[in-house]
Formats: sequence, structure tokens, C-alpha cells
Amino acid sequence: MTPTPRTLAGRRVLLVEDDYFIAIDLKSGFEAGGAEVLGPVPSVGEALALIARTAAIDAAVLDINLQDELVYPVADALHARGVPFLFATGYDPVAVPSLHGAVALCQKPLDPQIVTRALFG
Repeated sequence: MTPTPRTLAGRRVLLVEDDYFIAIDLKSGFEAGGAEVLGPVPSVGEALALIARTAAIDAAVLDINLQDELVYPVADALHARGVPFLFATGYDPVAVPSLHGAVALCQKPLDPQIVTRALFG
């Protein structure tokens, strides 16, 4: 399923995901909907570097577990900038720290249309 072009047109979406197939599927869906995808990036360090050098990010999709490290420093950086994001994971919601407890959680496998609705309404 492809998000509608007007929903994503001109939006810059950061994709932080270490599973190649999931990342490519989401990237393709977002681009088909008109978004510019930043990434995908597979690690916390790469995500933080991309955030630091990118002026405008409209939203982000974050896999919680990236190569055996947790994505929460990336979530903190996005939160500090006021960038909306969601967690894409197979984890139970209780695994999310209370600081990010109100953040939307999309269960894998991901549907780009559902993720788009969660991020942009």
C-alpha cells in the first residue's frame, strides 16, 4: 500500500532501521507517496550524525533495537528538536521508557500507509 501523495509530498522522513528489507520497503512506500527519505540509517551513531547535519526533519520512524543498541538517544535528540516520531518494533510497549511512553508504537511488519497515518494523521 502506498501513502497518498498529498500526505507525504514535500515531507522529509528520517528512517532509522537496521533490517535491510524492512528499510527498503518503507523507503519505497514513503518515496512513492512523495516524501524525501533521510536514510535509512542502521545505527544510533549514524542517525545522530544525520540529525546533526540536517536542518529540517518532518518526522521519523525508529526501530528500537539497532544492531544490539537501543535507539533512545535518537528519540531524545528528535524530542529535543520537536520532531514527531514513532517506534517501529516487535517489542512489547512496556519496553519503552516512560519518557517516551506516549510515542506511537507500530508493530512489525510495517505498512507504510499505517505508519504515515500514525505520523501525519
